[in-house]
Amino acid sequence: MSDQQDENTRAAREHDTAGEPQRRAVFQARALTKVYHMGEVDVHALRGVDVDLYERELVVLLGPSGSGKSTLLNILGGLDVPTSGHVLYVGHDLTEDDDRALTQFRRRHVGFVFQFYNLIPSLTARENVALVTEIAVDPMRPEEALTLVGLGERMDHFPAQLSGGEQQRVAIARAIAKRPDVLLCDEPTGALDVNTGIVVLEAIDRVNRELGTTTAVITHNAVISQMADRIISLSNGHIAGVEVNSQKIPVRDLVW
Repeated sequence: MSDQQDENTRAAREHDTAGEPQRRAVFQARALTKVYHMGEVDVHALRGVDVDLYERELVVLLGPSGSGKSTLLNILGGLDVPTSGHVLYVGHDLTEDDDRALTQFRRRHVGFVFQFYNLIPSLTARENVALVTEIAVDPMRPEEALTLVGLGERMDHFPAQLSGGEQQRVAIARAIAKRPDVLLCDEPTGALDVNTGIVVLEAIDRVNRELGTTTAVITHNAVISQMADRIISLSNGHIAGVEVNSQKIPVRDLVW
């Protein structure tokens, strides 16, 4: 890592807002590598990544396709394991967990939102969200989660009766209904037009602000990074830089 990257990382770790006490690190990843073996070819997705995510913050992971964003998110969320390195979740080393323990970690602590909605077509929005609340320890009511993302009037509609943006907001409601500590979003607006994407980002921002959920959003769109507390840029499997937003731009004012 370069001297400038070291300085960026230190600045991000020391960052605090409005004189508040230092926020707790939810994730601490150190020296993460990930190598995929594709026949005779080794693909290095991550090359010694150090990164922290703090409670209640909204972070954008920014970078082009192939930069390692999704791999990093999947490792933080317990969907994948690193080839080497460590990931601590509130001090617990996830890299020492077996598959069963990682499943419990995901179920209790992490909500996922992906580019594609993965809703069950034969179930209403309410029923899609209820699938999660039935197995959660302390869930919201499906109605509460759907209202939070602005779908209080659409909860009895089936996915085919909803727009793409509405379906994505159902996916967000499903992810947050179990009250996760962390919300991880992988290109949540990638399949949407600009206006619809803004509505989806507003829902994510509202979850972060009102529930205090630590939120990470993957995107290749630099404009979206203006809504974040911090921007972590990735390139070729490395952290290319960490930037603190001194003045966040409201989602409704983003233009791309």
